[in-house]
Amino acid sequence: MAHPNLTFDDDVDAIKPVRSEPQSLGGVYNTRSLSRTRSRTRVPGDGRRSGSQDRRTEDASDVEDGNAEWLHKDGKKKQVFKGTALLWLAYQSTGAIYGDIGTSPLYVYSSTFTSPPSYDKLLEVLSVIIWSLTIMVTLKYVLIVLRADNQGEGGTFSCYSLLTRYANLTDRDPREAALVKMERHQTQDMSPSNQSVRRRMESSKFLRGLLKAIGVLSVSMVIADGILTPAQSVLGAIQGLSVVSPNITSSTIVGTSSGILIVLFAIQPLGLTKLASTFAPIVIVWLAFNASFGIYNLVNYDHSVLKAFSPYYAIHFFIEGKTEAWKMLGGILLSFTGVEALFADLGAFSMRAIQISWLGYCYPALLLAYIGQAAFISVNPEAYSNPFFNSVPPGFLYPSLVIAVLAAVVASQAMITACFQLVSQLMKLSYCPQMKIVHTSTKFHGQLYVPFLNWILLVGTVLVTAVYSNTTRLGNAYGVCVIFVTFFDTCFVTLVALIVWRIPPYYVFLPWLFFATHDGLYLTSALNKVPDGAWFTLTLAAILAGIFMLWRFGKESQWRAEAEDRFRPNQLIKKGADDKLSLTTRWGGGGVTPIRGFGIYFDKTGVLTPTVFTQFVTKFGAVPEIMIFFHLHPVEIPTVSSSERYVVSKLGAIPGCYRLVVRHGFMDEVITPDLGALIYEQIRKFVIRQSGSDDSEEKFDGRSPEERAASQGSSTALSENQPSDNDTKEKQRSSGPAELADAKVRQELARLDRAFATKIMYVVGKEQMKIKLGTSIFRRLILETFLFIRDNTRAKIANLRLSMDRVVEVGFVKEI
Repeated sequence: MAHPNLTFDDDVDAIKPVRSEPQSLGGVYNTRSLSRTRSRTRVPGDGRRSGSQDRRTEDASDVEDGNAEWLHKDGKKKQVFKGTALLWLAYQSTGAIYGDIGTSPLYVYSSTFTSPPSYDKLLEVLSVIIWSLTIMVTLKYVLIVLRADNQGEGGTFSCYSLLTRYANLTDRDPREAALVKMERHQTQDMSPSNQSVRRRMESSKFLRGLLKAIGVLSVSMVIADGILTPAQSVLGAIQGLSVVSPNITSSTIVGTSSGILIVLFAIQPLGLTKLASTFAPIVIVWLAFNASFGIYNLVNYDHSVLKAFSPYYAIHFFIEGKTEAWKMLGGILLSFTGVEALFADLGAFSMRAIQISWLGYCYPALLLAYIGQAAFISVNPEAYSNPFFNSVPPGFLYPSLVIAVLAAVVASQAMITACFQLVSQLMKLSYCPQMKIVHTSTKFHGQLYVPFLNWILLVGTVLVTAVYSNTTRLGNAYGVCVIFVTFFDTCFVTLVALIVWRIPPYYVFLPWLFFATHDGLYLTSALNKVPDGAWFTLTLAAILAGIFMLWRFGKESQWRAEAEDRFRPNQLIKKGADDKLSLTTRWGGGGVTPIRGFGIYFDKTGVLTPTVFTQFVTKFGAVPEIMIFFHLHPVEIPTVSSSERYVVSKLGAIPGCYRLVVRHGFMDEVITPDLGALIYEQIRKFVIRQSGSDDSEEKFDGRSPEERAASQGSSTALSENQPSDNDTKEKQRSSGPAELADAKVRQELARLDRAFATKIMYVVGKEQMKIKLGTSIFRRLILETFLFIRDNTRAKIANLRLSMDRVVEVGFVKEI
């Protein structure tokens, strides 16, 4: 993996209280470089910086002065909930997560048996169901896998993201690299065997590519299941009405199911909190019906089925049944379909909330449901074909039918939520084009809604419903992706245990072998479904994975093309002996003409020189009187307080040049028609604050920029011969007169007022990509597809809420 570039900006004064002691020089460092820099700037023994180092660093005009803190403190932060908030999340998770796995009692026995089972065979299958729920869901996922979260996010891809923070496995978007909380363990902190595993992963291009492919493929499989699951569950619910009215036609079932699906996806913008809180009572009542019916059947029919808790019967199932038993696993695995969503939905809830809801309610309720159905079937073997409704106690058929239909409808929410979570993770690592993400809760930050994906899922599920038209045909395509994802989770969590948790391999191997064998049994059995319909979900997952990998390949090519634009401002513009500005030799060395006006350059990265500024200067040979590098930095909290929202710095290499970083939460609105005035006020406050004079602020505030400019007159025009900012700071430190510092502030404020009153320009870059000549046909085809998707998913300039007559679009072309 390429390390984040060691980057520095021109000398900057940050928007922080001025301290009397010299400040350490900062920028964008990786942690090792930072520690080395700090160690060099301290005098051994007394903990103070040496005077010679201070003088040497102050003279360097190409270093940003220690205020890239916003780069390091705004990454994803894990929320921790306690008390009533935790219980409320546990309640919500019951409605959002367990609808899928909770409705499995409707069809597990009917999918497993093809004829009335014998008592022994029934007991063995029940034992396998009990121990599969215990091993796969409770032991593996709820107690182990949920701990492998990446800053609170779950899913197979989050495991991959977690590994990339602890091992050098991937390249990153330069805009995101500095925000990633890298926590790679030092070599001396790991055992030799763990070091060997990490070293092998980092050095092998094949292993890095394999991990990347598996992570993306697992997301694609969950999305493929996200299209199938709503169709399967809603069709099953409507088909269940045939218990009351056997004459329902296929077209009626398909039409009704499609209508319900449209409503289900149409209410997703309401947000997960509202939906889960509404769905939770339905799932809770449904599970309560299953548990109470199970107890009733145990008491009134055959309580001897409780023997199935002995693993002897599960083991005997495989010993006696052999191939036939192995094939029957394809039906038994339906008892835990939805477990992959349990992990993927972790980011919307929390580990503790899921553990409470599963161990405290869902798990025992499901065990009672399967045991009770087995008790009834042992006395009435023909009941296996419709186990739930046939085993309902007298008088509860119609209430149970209503709640079963409602539970089956809301069962889709687990997969829909999982798709939103996983796609947002893909976007963070540049495996998917950027889509609009709506955070639906100010309290639970991980609850998301992705509008475009929502409508894509709706179209897909309606088409699948219309084409397959019944659950029998859909069932053949269902379940294979689930078991693939569980196997991938086993492998990734094993790597997390070795690389992140630093557990010795000899402790990890046996648990991995146990869980991998368990997954492998189900996986090989599920592959029998491929010719009968599972090929559809696997093909769909492969197509989605191909699109995600193609996008990532294109983004990596784009980053390499843009790498040449990552340099410090003083490498673009220099000040001559006569204090005139000119381009550096690299850019032709021509003069740079100052023009009146207030130029706001939209900056993608927030560090170094914005590409749009480079293109503007080199094409026009001119710079505005005041230049602002404007960067929007999203923070994963609802809103950022005004005191922490703005980070301003001054770049000493270019007179009149500032950088403004606006940290905004997902509920904040930043791009507004009065953006120019907001930026002007923040820069002005910064200049006054840096002077250390509160009187100046009072004196200059309260008037329009035009009034301020007029009041200054020609006598306050900015002299091109003013001393550099470093010289000014040196004079201030050496007890220069306060009047001189005040004059400099007045001069800078006058220049700022005049520029803002003259003209405001919003300068936005429009980057076009061109494929290099001589590129191979296959690579050209991939890049052409990437560019087509890119051009049709980019944000349009016209969509910005700005005064369009002030927008300047600078176009440029990069070869990839």
